[in-house]
Amino acid sequence: MNNILGSGLIAVVAGGVVAVFAFVPFVAVSYRRRGGLSVPRTLLWVAAAVYLWAIWSYTLWPFPLEDQYACAGLNLQPFHFIDDIVTELAKSPNRGLAAVLQVVFNIVLFLPLGFLLRVLGGRGVVVAGLTGLAVSGVVEMSQLTAVWGVFPCPYRVFDVDDLMANTAGAVIGSAIALIVPPEHRGAERPADADKPRPVTRRRRFLGIACDVLGFSLVSLAAWVTAEMVFRTVFPESGRGHAVAGILSISAPVVLWLLVVLATGRSIGDLATRVRYTDGLLPAWLARPLRFVLGVGGVSLLLALGLPIAVLGFTLALALLVLLPVWPDGRGLLGWIGGRRLVDDRAATVDSPSRV
Repeated sequence: MNNILGSGLIAVVAGGVVAVFAFVPFVAVSYRRRGGLSVPRTLLWVAAAVYLWAIWSYTLWPFPLEDQYACAGLNLQPFHFIDDIVTELAKSPNRGLAAVLQVVFNIVLFLPLGFLLRVLGGRGVVVAGLTGLAVSGVVEMSQLTAVWGVFPCPYRVFDVDDLMANTAGAVIGSAIALIVPPEHRGAERPADADKPRPVTRRRRFLGIACDVLGFSLVSLAAWVTAEMVFRTVFPESGRGHAVAGILSISAPVVLWLLVVLATGRSIGDLATRVRYTDGLLPAWLARPLRFVLGVGGVSLLLALGLPIAVLGFTLALALLVLLPVWPDGRGLLGWIGGRRLVDDRAATVDSPSRV
């Protein structure tokens, strides 16, 4: 039971991490591929990330301890599981049930693969079966090769019956996915994907979330990279932490500033496909203001120290509270410059230039 819960926890945590890092690109692709972001479809993609890690964790984890290591064998005889069930059943009903559940588990483990391939990818039974066989083959070869030579000998049994059960599970999962209405299946680009959509407050909050999350991840990446470089190249230097701290703020600030100055939009705006129409302010003033009144400006305040950081958090919170008050979520910049927020697929409203 502990192994099952532990493997599930690993899958949830690792899948969640993948989902966080992929969130901003996922939003951008969704708005360009499908015209918007669907909550059910988003949850399915998150489930897919968790599920892929679940395959790994349930088939290879836990790794054996050195003092408990035992080399495992292999089974190349198809349908050998039938003999195993009969043999175990003769010993006791509980052992027989355990042998049956082992086969059932191998089938159930790959049900989501076929289901997700049909619902998210629009692929049918044949592709599901081939994919299930391929994924199961990688898993079984990892077991046969002791995780590709990491361990001295295999600690899990390579079993051809597992290949068969996993493949069957993927096929069954693909068939089960037929209960999902056709309009919610597949990866085809909707006919109205390029049709302008309203700029709702939910969409604005999503753009802000993309800015905050993206800024944080770039900051984290800059900090980790600097720490690794100094620990590896300059291990005796005492400046690693200071440089990493500076880069963790300056790298995302520079990136966001360059993007806003070049496009007039933040990365969150670009991801959710919104833009400001022209208004009272010229581009040379409106674009820096877009940066200052967004996540870039707040981050600059945070970099100036704790008292200013409190001011930055207060300002950011006030802007979020006021956001629903303004029409179409235009925010402070739209209110100051008399500008409106529109879908970037909409025709230009005030003039041919896009600021």
